[in-house]
Amino acid sequence: MSEPAIEGPVGGVLIVDFGAQYCQLIARRVRELGVYSRITAPERAMFTFRHMRPQAVILSGGPRSVYEHDAPVLDAALLEQGVPVLGICYGLQWLAQHTGGEVTPAQSGAEYGRTELVVTDERDLLRGIPQHSTVWMSHGDKVARLGPGFEVLAKSEPCPFAVVGDRRRRFFGMQFHPEVAHTEHGTRMLSNFVLEVAKVRADWNPGSLVDSKVAAIKQLVGPDGEVVMGLSGGVDSSVAAVLIHRAIQQRLHCVFVDNGLLRAGERAGVEALFSDHYHMDLTVVDASERFLAALAGVTEPEQKRKIIGKVFVDVFRDQAKARRGARFLGQGTLYPDVIESVAAHGGATSMIKSHHNVGGLPKDLDLKLVEPLRDLFKDEVRALGRELGLPSSLVDRQPFPGPGLGVRCLGELTRDKLEPLRQADRIVREEIEQRSLQRGLWQYFAVYVPQKTVGVKGDARVYEDVCVLRVVSSQDAMTADWELLPVDVLKRISNRILNEVKGFSRVCLDISSKPPATIEWE
Repeated sequence: MSEPAIEGPVGGVLIVDFGAQYCQLIARRVRELGVYSRITAPERAMFTFRHMRPQAVILSGGPRSVYEHDAPVLDAALLEQGVPVLGICYGLQWLAQHTGGEVTPAQSGAEYGRTELVVTDERDLLRGIPQHSTVWMSHGDKVARLGPGFEVLAKSEPCPFAVVGDRRRRFFGMQFHPEVAHTEHGTRMLSNFVLEVAKVRADWNPGSLVDSKVAAIKQLVGPDGEVVMGLSGGVDSSVAAVLIHRAIQQRLHCVFVDNGLLRAGERAGVEALFSDHYHMDLTVVDASERFLAALAGVTEPEQKRKIIGKVFVDVFRDQAKARRGARFLGQGTLYPDVIESVAAHGGATSMIKSHHNVGGLPKDLDLKLVEPLRDLFKDEVRALGRELGLPSSLVDRQPFPGPGLGVRCLGELTRDKLEPLRQADRIVREEIEQRSLQRGLWQYFAVYVPQKTVGVKGDARVYEDVCVLRVVSSQDAMTADWELLPVDVLKRISNRILNEVKGFSRVCLDISSKPPATIEWE
């Protein structure tokens, strides 16, 4: 699925994604400065530039070599638009190649990891950066020669052109990655470029977007259009539903689908909040048998995700047919969903996993999408939810994936596995939330691993499966660190699961960060 027509604020920073592993981090870092940022593919860069009218451009890193015949193609006219440009890693090499410089393979081979940066010019881009600091390198090519107008601003032992700049044209480049935490003063460098060199105003406030989002929904749906909204009860779909409801009132028809993959108490909570409190038109569809039948015998994770996505869409289509004016499908799609599900809006980034509301949509979908959160990260959606007046119990709740327990139950999905997982998940949530330990955590849940292990229950040997406890902290799910709960809480969780839930003989703790692992297991 390619990037849709340009929506969102005018101005800010346009990020051209050459297939960078860390491109989403660049967008996050810029937004953390209070500046709107948008990612686009190289072949759409000029189209996006004309509509967005950014005040600065950042060229990301990427896995290719600029001199290869099938390297990503970016129109060099981007350099003639009169705005500052910052090239990062591959972006620097592309910038050098298109301004009279030369790029060659690094003679010493690829350079990865921490490197000492030596600053030789402390003005503008490197203002406030110590003369010696640590940066993160990840490249196999190098700039062998700079074009006219460029000068060296910093160097490292293996890289004589670690930071370069042409101040007259306001073109700058870094061979390392300032967006990652391993670069000590990377955020300051990006701040210097965005706020000092480009002089972009730090006026991005996602909480202030309510009026513009509502206006955009009204324009898209029109005076008579009706929207069928896939409401899961999570933060994303809830904020999207309240926004759409504010825009079109009773022309919004929320559909909550019980797919048999829900957490304990999920269905009742959604009915109480949206039907009773917000007085929305809410239809609850019990499609659990339909989902489990479609998933019978399926074990491959991506196939499971796509099946879940397809059945969701089929249910929504059925609901839309019952309403003459329903030509739109509302979803709580976020920017990370799009980034992970598709190759950088049609570009060179590798897909991580499909999301049921992005990768699972059919090409012949006969409903137009209404996705008011598509350009926002999770913390920005929470800010928008607070502005809308949603209760903190909803806005600050842990994210629950669209495929539900389906991505936390390995192998084939059956009721015999899902019910023990549902009860184990309930215990994990209860023990953490009763002690208010959820503050600072991103997600905390149980995983069902169908691996028989020996145990002893009631003086008898048993062979039952494994329950894994997953607890992570994160800001936007693009990266995550595992967190260790107090030992007494871990003991309590383990003891309750093994004693109260039939089917598990062992409880394990997942201590993997993202990357290289993902937060969910499938």
